[in-house]
Amino acid sequence: MSLLSSLPGIPEFHLPGIVRQVSRRLPQWPHALSLCLALNGAVRLRILPEDTLLLCADRTFRVLVEDGGAEALFTCRDGHFQPIWRKTDAPPDVTFRGELHAYLRLLTRQDDPDTLFFKRQLSIEGDTELGLSIKNLLDAIDWPPSFLGRLLRTED
Repeated sequence: MSLLSSLPGIPEFHLPGIVRQVSRRLPQWPHALSLCLALNGAVRLRILPEDTLLLCADRTFRVLVEDGGAEALFTCRDGHFQPIWRKTDAPPDVTFRGELHAYLRLLTRQDDPDTLFFKRQLSIEGDTELGLSIKNLLDAIDWPPSFLGRLLRTED
């Protein structure tokens, strides 16, 4: 039994509307900063292959958590993922949309990316070739059990 299969299932849920209303009034950069720190850490830990940086170089990305009203805009420059501090009128190269439960199911491997996209729980807009490459990359990530074990361990 793998560590991921021993996790409790994440049900389909929707965040309350008040979360979306409050979050939409907040700046997006804290979300982008957090996501970039995680992505850069995943590259350093070799969870994300280094060729990911080549695929993402000089491209802009937007991740929307629709039920949470959260958005993260970021780019990849000089071998690092970096937040975009201020919104511009220029559209991102690719946008990923979904609700929080879909992203969590993806992260915990309860659903593979193809299933979530087929069920229309996640969607790609913009440069679909880039988006599909990223989707395939996410599907190919093999989370090291020791890393996830440390991440998910709780103190009794």
